[in-house]
Amino acid sequence: MQKDQTPQVPPRIRTPQTQDNTQHSTQPDTQLALHIRTVSRPSCEFSQNSLDDNSDDYEDPDFINPRVYSMKTPDRDMSLQVPGGIKGRYSSLYSDDELLDDDDSTPWNDSGHSTLQSSVYLPATGRLASINKEDSSQQAAVIKMGWLDKNPPQGALYYQRRWVKLDVDYLRYFENDKEVYSKGIISTAFITNVTSVGELKFEVATNNRTFIFRAESEAERNDWVTVLQDCNRGRHRRNTMSPGSLSSPEFQGYLELKGLRPKLYTVIASDKVYLFKNIDDYRIGVGITSIEMNVGNIKDSERRNFDLTTPYRIFSFIAESEQLREQWVDAMRNAIGEALSNSEVAEWIWVEPSNSACADCGAPKPEWAAINLCVVICKRCAGEHRGLGPSISKVRSLKMDRKIWTEELVKVFLLLGNERANSFWAANVPPSEALMPSSCSEDRRRFITNKYRQGKYRKYHPLYGNQKELNNALCINVQCSDVLETLSLIFCGADVNCSTGVASWPSPLSLATAHSQPLQAELLSHNLNTELPQSQVDGAMKAIHYSAPPCVTHNGFLFKTASMARAITERKAREEFSRRWCVLNDGTFSYYESDKNSNPNGALKASEIVCLAVDASEKHGYDHTFELYSESDRLYLFGTDDPDGHKEWVKSIAKNFIPATAEPLLRLGFERIGRLKCKDGLNLQTSKVGWFALAGSTLHAHLEDGQGEEIHLRKLNELSIQDNEVLVLVEKGRTLYIEGERKLDFSGWCTAIQAAAGSGGDTLGQQQLTETDIPVIVHSCIGYITQCGLTSEGIYRKSGVNSRVAALCERFRCDARSVHLREGEHQVDDVSNTLKRFFRELGEGLFTSEDANVWLSAAAIQDESMKISQYQLLLNRLPRVNKATLQALINHLYCVQRFSELNQMNLHNLAIVFGPTLFQTDGKDYTAGRAIEELIEHYTLIFEVDEQQLKKQLEEITVIIQVREKLNTKFPSTEPGGHFICTVYLEEKKETAEQHVKIPGSMTAAELTCEVLDRRNISVEDKEYWSCWEVSNKEEMERPLHYLERVLPILHSFGTDSHLLIKKHLAMETMILYLTSKVEASKHGMMKFREERSILGLGLTSGSFHDRYFILNSSSLRMYKEVRSNRPERDWPVKNLKVYLGIKKKVRPPTCWGLTVVCESVKQERPERQQWYLCCDTQTEMREWFATILSIQYDGNVWPQDGLQLTRVSRVLPDTRHGNVSLIPLRGSENEMRNSVAAFSQDPLALFRDVR
Repeated sequence: MQKDQTPQVPPRIRTPQTQDNTQHSTQPDTQLALHIRTVSRPSCEFSQNSLDDNSDDYEDPDFINPRVYSMKTPDRDMSLQVPGGIKGRYSSLYSDDELLDDDDSTPWNDSGHSTLQSSVYLPATGRLASINKEDSSQQAAVIKMGWLDKNPPQGALYYQRRWVKLDVDYLRYFENDKEVYSKGIISTAFITNVTSVGELKFEVATNNRTFIFRAESEAERNDWVTVLQDCNRGRHRRNTMSPGSLSSPEFQGYLELKGLRPKLYTVIASDKVYLFKNIDDYRIGVGITSIEMNVGNIKDSERRNFDLTTPYRIFSFIAESEQLREQWVDAMRNAIGEALSNSEVAEWIWVEPSNSACADCGAPKPEWAAINLCVVICKRCAGEHRGLGPSISKVRSLKMDRKIWTEELVKVFLLLGNERANSFWAANVPPSEALMPSSCSEDRRRFITNKYRQGKYRKYHPLYGNQKELNNALCINVQCSDVLETLSLIFCGADVNCSTGVASWPSPLSLATAHSQPLQAELLSHNLNTELPQSQVDGAMKAIHYSAPPCVTHNGFLFKTASMARAITERKAREEFSRRWCVLNDGTFSYYESDKNSNPNGALKASEIVCLAVDASEKHGYDHTFELYSESDRLYLFGTDDPDGHKEWVKSIAKNFIPATAEPLLRLGFERIGRLKCKDGLNLQTSKVGWFALAGSTLHAHLEDGQGEEIHLRKLNELSIQDNEVLVLVEKGRTLYIEGERKLDFSGWCTAIQAAAGSGGDTLGQQQLTETDIPVIVHSCIGYITQCGLTSEGIYRKSGVNSRVAALCERFRCDARSVHLREGEHQVDDVSNTLKRFFRELGEGLFTSEDANVWLSAAAIQDESMKISQYQLLLNRLPRVNKATLQALINHLYCVQRFSELNQMNLHNLAIVFGPTLFQTDGKDYTAGRAIEELIEHYTLIFEVDEQQLKKQLEEITVIIQVREKLNTKFPSTEPGGHFICTVYLEEKKETAEQHVKIPGSMTAAELTCEVLDRRNISVEDKEYWSCWEVSNKEEMERPLHYLERVLPILHSFGTDSHLLIKKHLAMETMILYLTSKVEASKHGMMKFREERSILGLGLTSGSFHDRYFILNSSSLRMYKEVRSNRPERDWPVKNLKVYLGIKKKVRPPTCWGLTVVCESVKQERPERQQWYLCCDTQTEMREWFATILSIQYDGNVWPQDGLQLTRVSRVLPDTRHGNVSLIPLRGSENEMRNSVAAFSQDPLALFRDVR
């Protein structure tokens, strides 16, 4: 059949055109005006301050040295740039072309053509009398043409008649309308002004020259002025991609043209050759002519000569050397190849007559195609096809995408053609919806969406809706040559990847290949991943049409500032933004000067975007803005006043660069989303790529394993930045290290995370919280008053000093974690009033504004059991944080009133104070007070409290009160025999393993160990080395106390994150054997060293690990830069060192065998503390260093010779060195308190953190 015939594709060899075969049909002038395309050009006025934001990412041009012949420069929006200072207008030595002297009448080498005409710089040879238009490649994007009189620059009174043409790039003037090569060209990019002057005249001004033209009528003059002004303002659309753009010349330099004395500056750009008088004219955009290389041929001559021949003229050039001649010849031949290949595919496709008109709007000479839909389309329709996304329409250029156009694909387009393809795609188009070449963008978008995304106009296949039969028909049809039938089957729902049931050829593509159907295989291969309109069938042939979900594509206007290399620290005004047409398509976010431009000012690929930040409303001049951070460490700021458009842009861009594994992040209302590298506590050796989103105070993460995690920033135990390179997030049971690959987006993440981790507002949920969801301010104040204020008469009724209360509230509001309440530094009444003020000023109140009145109504219920049930119901309705806070506060008030005989604050008094405070009322009636009184009175029932836990809490408070009453001083110093009660753990830190031991000042570590083992009835076997260990959770280190070391000084130095642990020292026997084998206690060797200085108590780290050589002897530990060094860098007395096993992970130790060393000394009557880290290569080496230091410090007495003596410890011997201190009960777990009264107030709530 006729439709099965495969068209023959012409061979990829093009013969040069001659005078006989280069003629083109003449079209009327009206036809030339049908498709006016132009592009806005930046102003050519350059000065110190001219590089404003409208230039987007502008870079200074690199002007060419006249003797540098080859150059590659990045693409820019402008073809030519103007330097700061350019010479003024040229003198009258030039003819009307302003370029060449007219005193040389030497004829050109015309190869038999006519002699020199009136033009003084180009001979009139080679004119084709029968040709009214130049080569078709030179007709592109002609905006206007016609006769004008031109005044030469000599200032003569006479005008010369010129044929003038205006296209998007140049204003050209010719001797007549038959000429192919111009007498002069003026770059439209450098036209600064066009104005009417005098009678029928107008001026075209650049920075350096002014050209005067005269029209035949005022209407014609005004038309020229209007068109030129529009061109200058960028109202016309640029034609496809200007192949002759001078922004990236392939070769350039001076060439001598036979017949002319001065050399011409010649530029080869893509498929064109440009001639300029000199390099200065090249820079200012004023040239002689351009030569289209698709009609050119290069002929070598002897020595430095070569000829560029065209059907219209022969250009005989002379290079400056034979070597340069070869380079010029190669460059021009490459330009010819570029020109031929650019138009070759288009000419093939246009062989099919129906392909000469756009398949959608009918515009002539379409230069684009949707290769999977098999339609040839014009540029304007191609833009709307791109809007569908590559999953629906794969748009390619006939002239630029040469590699995609295989012989088989060209044959498919020739076989089908737009006519046959539209017999399927446009079988049912209503006349009212049909497109015209002049249709607007909105109509095109609507039509093309209906036609290809929804398949509204297609010819439905008889099998439509029957998936099984469609698939079967596709498998049968691909074995023959009916490509149109295959197109119909595919786009009516057949599955391109369906199973054929044949093991050897499992897919339709393999089946077509096996049956020698390359055109079928080509069509299938371009539709393997195409989104097709599907059908959901309820029974045979009863199909429900299904619309495919939209792909990630979006376009519209946004306002953009110039890209930045540093963070935005100040508000950007509206004047700093420029309006840009933005398009998100095919994995690329591009922005254009306007919606009529085809060449983007800039673009970001999805792979280049590393972070998207959504700014707060009205942060900048436009109400809604967002920031894009690129891989190259650049920041792009975009804005709009449309909130819906802003949301759509943010959603589309995020979906574009976030991978499918992290897609749950897109459902969040994030403020920042992007890619970061991170490490966790389980693997510090290698970094993992993670995708993070910051939403409110929660950091959501999806790491490489695809599992989602949430980090509640307001519940972090620690948040710090190391060396401006690592963000450390410490939460319960885990530490996360976020690394900064790029400075710009990392600093943005750090700032955003630190802000999110702080108090975010006045409501409870926006506060920094403890692990039990209690605001840190409540936690701290309750704990301090429990320790120091329960015996204060009138607690919560007496007022503090207002200035101190306000200052303390502000400190808690800025960063509650950094506030440590200390006795002596903070007054009880100031702290109590701080707590009350917090609740009174709390946004929405503790009971919430919605339910506060319901709580008050419950107080009026007469039946007590019903009242308690109502309170319990309301309690469970509270938000999580409100419920936890209310329970902690009522627990505290319950404890306060239990000791009312001391503080005079009974139930009624507390209710009077806290009723109006918590319900935020004026206190004129007792309704609020009654509700609080009942909550305290029925605390155990309403909150379902564990009676045993509450009893234990009250006993501990009683001990505190008794000790304070007995001593009646904060810092006792006269009464002998002060003791501490301390919680010690056996083998592991858990509640069932804790022991409360009274620690006298003389107790040693061995005695404490024996005390605990004796209480648990644990016998010590031979070669069991039970020891007392000091363990620091925060620093991730531990130290076995020497058996003679006093325990009380250790307790004094404790932080809230340390505890004592009794366990076996498994390495002690190895250490003893090592020391026994040594003649004297000394050691030397290499270790990795890093120092951490305590600066203003902040513990800021400095530097990283470095290899150092250490020598340890009986008096000191010395550090040398290398083995051969003579002088030590550092020298520490061994007696002043306290050595711990382990190094905290956040300093990133290079090995896991490390020591943390603390050196405490006194300089100028001030104590100085240094902390540093040593890393060994092996565990054995680490133990040897530790054992040697311990042996030197205790003169070889590392372990008692007879082992531990299990004897009870006497507790009456005074320790005069340490004086007397309060008997204060201390608990362990993660909430341990400091172990002196001064230190005791560091973490006030530690004692009762787990009490409910």
